[in-house]
Amino acid sequence: MSDYLLEVKNLTKRFPIKGGLFGKEVAAVKAVNNVSFKIKKGETLGLVGESGCGKTTLGRSILRLIEPTSGEIFFNGEDIVKFESDRLRQVRRKMQIIFQDPYASLNPRMTVGAILSEPMEIHKLNIGKEVRKKRLYELLDQVQLPKDALNKYPHEFSGGQRQRVCIARALAVEPEFIVCDEPVSALDVSVQAQVVNLLMDLQKDLGLTYLFIAHDLKVVEYISSRVAVMYLGNMVEVAESHELYGGSRHPYTKALFSAIPQPNPNIKHDRILLEGDIPSPMNPPTGCHFHPRCWQANDECKQTYPSITNQSETHEYKCHNPIQL
Repeated sequence: MSDYLLEVKNLTKRFPIKGGLFGKEVAAVKAVNNVSFKIKKGETLGLVGESGCGKTTLGRSILRLIEPTSGEIFFNGEDIVKFESDRLRQVRRKMQIIFQDPYASLNPRMTVGAILSEPMEIHKLNIGKEVRKKRLYELLDQVQLPKDALNKYPHEFSGGQRQRVCIARALAVEPEFIVCDEPVSALDVSVQAQVVNLLMDLQKDLGLTYLFIAHDLKVVEYISSRVAVMYLGNMVEVAESHELYGGSRHPYTKALFSAIPQPNPNIKHDRILLEGDIPSPMNPPTGCHFHPRCWQANDECKQTYPSITNQSETHEYKCHNPIQL
């Protein structure tokens, strides 16, 4: 049996742009471009990158909430891209998602009890009324909400409490893998720490595996076993968390991490300011997509897209002219 719960191979997602009288495809947005990675059982892979780089599209494509254009997604050794709807529904019970906005992702007309019961009904968990009620109380206890929350509506809760409801909903069908799509970005900073610690406790208690998508690089460092960096639909560097934060090799990763605020103003901090804007995913640059903004780019970078280079068994990057450690 493989140690990897999820293995993604050459995943690509293109969004066609249609125009003209007959609505023919005139261009395409390459949101995710030939991405490959693995996630071990029980670990957290953090996914970072600028807005629009394809993080959320990648997460939703893995769950087939968005249908990938090409590629393979192996979950527990089975390629779920080939699954028809009935077989996919069975697997979806083991793959859940926590959305970014707890205000928009909960139905305001449903009580918390109905929200948490809905996944059980969809996946046809034939449990009796008393067993279901016991299960609902168990879910509330896991996310540290009071029992009387079952009869309340989403608007009666704070943002942090609503996100706890979203986490409980994801746990309702006992998943193995959860895509956390920026689960704390809409919350106050004081509440973010509580929710992140809750996710880590649940992972430890239930043996969960996470793909944790976020912008806050410090949060990602805190919760993640490994971290992957995306730029313009491509995964440019993947490494153990401590290894990446301590010695990133790709210039984009270096620039991204230089933006992390330093709590001590007396410590000298060299901020790397990138020139220009992110290129259009409809028409990415030739060669390495980062070369127009890279201070280390050479002629090879402009002509040829780099292949994977292994810094170590746990650290790989795609760069012709990497940062020297």
